This record gives sequence, structure tokens and C-alpha cells, in this order.
Amino acid sequence: MNKGLIALAFGGLAIGMTEFTMMGILPDIAADIEIDIPTASNLIGLYALGVVVGAPTLVAATSKYPAKKVLLFLMLLFFVFNAIFTFAPNHWSLFASRFISGLPHGAFFGIGSVVAAKLAKPGKEAQAISMMFTGMTIANLAGVPLGTYIGHHYSWRFTYGAISLLGLITFLAIYFWMPVIPANKNNNVVQQISYFKRWDAWLMVAVIAIGTGGLFAWISYISKLVTTVSGLSPDQVSTVMILIGAGMLVGNLIGGRLADRISPSKAAITSFAAMACCLLILFFVAHITALAYPMAFITGMIAFSIGSPLQMMLINNAKGAETFAAAGGQASFNIGNSLGAYFGAIPIAYGFAYNYPSLIGVAMAATGAVLAYIFLQKVEKKQNQKGRKFESLEELEQA
Repeated sequence: MNKGLIALAFGGLAIGMTEFTMMGILPDIAADIEIDIPTASNLIGLYALGVVVGAPTLVAATSKYPAKKVLLFLMLLFFVFNAIFTFAPNHWSLFASRFISGLPHGAFFGIGSVVAAKLAKPGKEAQAISMMFTGMTIANLAGVPLGTYIGHHYSWRFTYGAISLLGLITFLAIYFWMPVIPANKNNNVVQQISYFKRWDAWLMVAVIAIGTGGLFAWISYISKLVTTVSGLSPDQVSTVMILIGAGMLVGNLIGGRLADRISPSKAAITSFAAMACCLLILFFVAHITALAYPMAFITGMIAFSIGSPLQMMLINNAKGAETFAAAGGQASFNIGNSLGAYFGAIPIAYGFAYNYPSLIGVAMAATGAVLAYIFLQKVEKKQNQKGRKFESLEELEQA
């Protein structure tokens, strides 16, 4: 495997751990700095806000620099601010450092996606991108459960200290293993930002934010689902999370292969439709204890098969602003995180059981499939009218 892809996977591992470990050790942080859980939960939202803010601004600000230098800069930010978060003495310094530590997230995956596609062999671009996201799936499989265990039994500061060091390891891996890819001298901020003047850019935002919200409507309440509906004991939640992580790892690789084989748009439609069906089945079988474990694996696998196809859709349809579009996709993914958790909470607030957020997930994933189908139909219709293939919708509109 190309060592540059391994370096990107290390980055995915570090970012995945810093984002998702927070859910497991939130009570430990709240107890340590003497704040309540609702206040501590702002650490989750602030990180997501950092991703949304940082993705477009950092990509636009660094568009004229070589990708390797930008990735090194982003990992340096990650290392420094996760270290500051580790030693922060009170909740205000925790909040500030948590927000800033989220800034490199979207830009790293956006630039990394474009770099991975350039490092790939022809026709293997989506699989190369999936290798970068493998780091995030390994984080969910092993890193998050381990970090949660350390946070519970020792200190959450040890967990985030290790995450910070993982950022330093990624920095060194990029420095030694990532080849130098010359900067595109034609890049400029206006050209990057102008991507969002196009209707298809906002359609992609809707596809990602709404469609991936189906995943978060389910996983945000997974602990309560398996303990109150499936009947598992609380100490089995970590086992369920490991199974979800294993499913995500497999699904990520499947998604990359599927996108290369049948096209990213068709792969996205397939994944969203499968996610909706899986969540619907989950709603009806959640009370069967024996099915909690296989459904955790299957749902995680199907839900995470969507990542690489979506990134390729963004890159393929944003000529001249590929990095900006890919980074914006990560911001949209975090919007989906917030939307899924918010809408998933509505049936719970009305007293319904914890399998009902899965129905919200069904609606969101199905909507994502419909929007992706509309996106595909718009492209194919114009291609048929012109009788030839185009690289982007921008070229189609100009033609």
C-alpha cells in the first residue's frame, strides 16, 4: 500500500478518536471539572461547530500551498489544541480548546480525499479514499472503546493526551511518507468559494446533511436502545460499540469498491436505501435481545458504506474547487450529526421508546437516497441531451 495513504489513515484514526471518544467519557469530564452533563455536552456541539467553521475557511486560506505542507499544518493544530484541551483547568478553557481542535477536521479530510485520489491508480480513487477513512473506522472499532476504558478507570486526561500524541505521530508520518504534490497555482479563494454559487453544491449539502442524519438518529441513542429496549446489561454496551466499529470498518471498504464499480452516485443511492431498510428492520426487531449484536454490526456496516461514494461525488462535480467541496462535505456530515441527534430526540421527548429514533433515521436516509437520485438524474439527463460525457455539472451548464 502507498505509505502516503497510511499516513492519511493515521490522521483518520486520530480525528475519529477525538470526535467519538467524547460521547463515552462525557460523565467523567463533567465530574472532574464539576459541571453538569447538559453543560458538558456543549463539548460535543462545539467540536462539530469547529468542523463546520474550519472546513471552508482553512481550505480557502491554504488553497495556494502544497497539500503536504497544509496537512502538516493541520496536524500541528490538532496536536497542539488537543494537548491544551488535555491540561485545561476549567470548563471555559476546555470549551475554547475543544472548538479550536475541531477546526482541522473537515479541512484534513477534504484535502486528504483529493490527495488520496491523486495517489490512487486509475479507477481506484474511491478505494484510496476509503483507506483514509479506514483510520476513522478503526477508531470506532478499537480506539474509542480503549479510550473510554482509560477515561473511566484512570483519567479522561490520559485519553486525550494519547489522542494528542497520535496527532504528532500523524504529523511525522505525513512528513516522512507523503510525497510532495505541487500546489495548483490557478487556485484562488474566489474560485473556491464560487463553488457554492452552483445549485448542485447545495443539493450535495442536503444529500449529506439529511442522508447521514439517519445514521446519527440511531447511533446517538444506541446505549439506551440496547439497554432499555433490547434488554442488554450496561456492561454490554462496549461490546455493541465494538461490533458497530467492526461493521463500519467493513462497510467503509465495501463503499469504496462499490463506488469504483457502479459510479459514486449509484453507490450513494444504494447505501442510503439500504440504510433506510436496515433501520426499519431494526425498529421492529430491537426488542429481540439475541439480534442486538448482529444488528449492531450490520447497521454499522451499511451506514458507513456511504462515506467514500459521497466524497467522490463531491470531488467529481466540483472541478476547480475539489478540495473546498470535499471539506464542505465534512462540514455537512457534522450538520447531519446534529440534525440526526436533534430529530431523533423528538419521539423520546414525547415518551416513545428508544427504538423510535430509528424511524426518524429511516425518513432521513430515504430522503438522502431520493436527493442523490435527483442529483444523478440531473447529470444523466444533460449528458443524454448533449450526447457526450462531462466531468462536472459546471461544464454541463456551460455547454
